[in-house]
Amino acid sequence: MRREDGRSAPGDDVEAVLDELYALPPSDFVARREERAARARTRRRAQDARRIHAARRPTLAGWAANLLRRSRPDEARRFLELGRALREAYATLDPGGLKELSAQRRRIVSEMSRQAAALAREAGHPLSDAVLRDVETTLRAVLADPEAAAVWEAGRVEGVLTPPSEFGAEAAAAAPARREPPAPARTPRGDTAAARRKDTAARRKDAAAERRRAELRERAARAREERRAAEARLGERRAAREEAAAALAEAGEREREAGERVAALEEQLDRARTERERARSGLGEARERDRTAARDLAGAEREAAAAARRADKAEQAEQAERGGA
Repeated sequence: MRREDGRSAPGDDVEAVLDELYALPPSDFVARREERAARARTRRRAQDARRIHAARRPTLAGWAANLLRRSRPDEARRFLELGRALREAYATLDPGGLKELSAQRRRIVSEMSRQAAALAREAGHPLSDAVLRDVETTLRAVLADPEAAAVWEAGRVEGVLTPPSEFGAEAAAAAPARREPPAPARTPRGDTAAARRKDTAARRKDAAAERRRAELRERAARAREERRAAEARLGERRAAREEAAAALAEAGEREREAGERVAALEEQLDRARTERERARSGLGEARERDRTAARDLAGAEREAAAAARRADKAEQAEQAERGGA
C-alpha cells in the first residue's frame, strides 16, 4: 500500500519490517515473520513477502550481537572504527600500530561481550558460556572482515560470524620472509670449481626449501578455507536446529491448546449427554402421565355421559307422571 506521496505506509516498508524482526528474541521471530509476510501478500506486495519470508531466524548469539548493536550505538560506532583501523594496520604491517591495536582489540571484544551478556540477561534470555563464545567470535569477525562488519552494522546477524583467519596471521604468512643474501665465500683460486658446485647445491637446497615453504603456505591457506567453510556449515546447522526446535515448541504448544479445547468439548458433550438422558427420563414420565390423564379423562367422559342419560330418563319420567295426574 502506498501513500499519496509515493512512500510506503507506516509498517509496510520491507526494510523496517526486517529491522523489527531481527530486534525480536529468536523465540518470537518465526511467528512475527509469517504474520508480516502474510500481511505483505494480502496487500499484493509479493516481492516484499518473499524477502520477509526468506529472512532466517537468528541464533541466540546472533540475536545478542544485534541487541548489542542497537542498544549501544556509540560503542558500536567506535567498535566499527577500531575494526577499520585494525584492518588498515594489518594491511600496512605497521608493527607499532599492530601491537597497540591488538591489545585494544582484545580488551574491547571482552568488554563488548560482557555488555551483550548483560543486555541479553536483562531481556530475559541469559547466555550460556558456549553462546557467549559465539558472540565473541562474531565480534572478532566484525573487526577482521568488512563484510561481517556490514552485516553487524545493519543489525541483521543470523548466526555466528567467523573471522577469515586468526587475525593478522594470514597477513604475516603472506609476507615473504626477508633473507639477507649470503656473503660470497672466500676460496682459494684452485678451489673455484668446488666452490661453484657448492654454490649450486646451496641454491638448489634454498629453492627446495622455498618450494616447501610455498607448499606449506598453500596447505595452511586451504586448511583455513576448509575451517571457515566447516564453521559456516556449523553455524547454518545450529540455526536450522534452533529453528526446528522453535517450530517443535510451537507445534507442541498448538497441540496442547488443541488438547485443552478437545477436553473442554468432551466435557461439554458429557454434560449434554447427561442432560439428554434426564430429558429422556422426563419425557417417559410425561408420556405416562399423559396416558393416565387420557384414561382418566375417558372414564370421566363415560361417567358424565351415563349420568346425563340417567338424568334425562328421570326428567322424562317426572314429566310423564305430571301429565297423568
